[in-house]
Amino acid sequence: MKQPSVYILASKKNGTLYIGVTSDLIKRIWQHKHKVVSGFTEQYEVSRLVYFEQLDDMENAIIREKVLKKWNRAWKVRLIETTNPNWLDLYDDIA
Repeated sequence: MKQPSVYILASKKNGTLYIGVTSDLIKRIWQHKHKVVSGFTEQYEVSRLVYFEQLDDMENAIIREKVLKKWNRAWKVRLIETTNPNWLDLYDDIA
């Protein structure tokens, strides 16, 4: 899935959230799941892919990521639950 994407990871349903951007969603989520890169997601065990959007180009993906990061938590939760009400891990569906 090599297309610019914005994604939201969660530690569990209604848990800690992480918003990121990538040009290769499958590879990047695999890296989070296998703790390849140390940092926030490793420290807080945030690896469940609960939401993603694919965009036309990286510039728009970065803009969208910045917008989502400014949203309050309730808006982010609502966004996740519009397409994934049970907060299922979507990684297997895309891998």
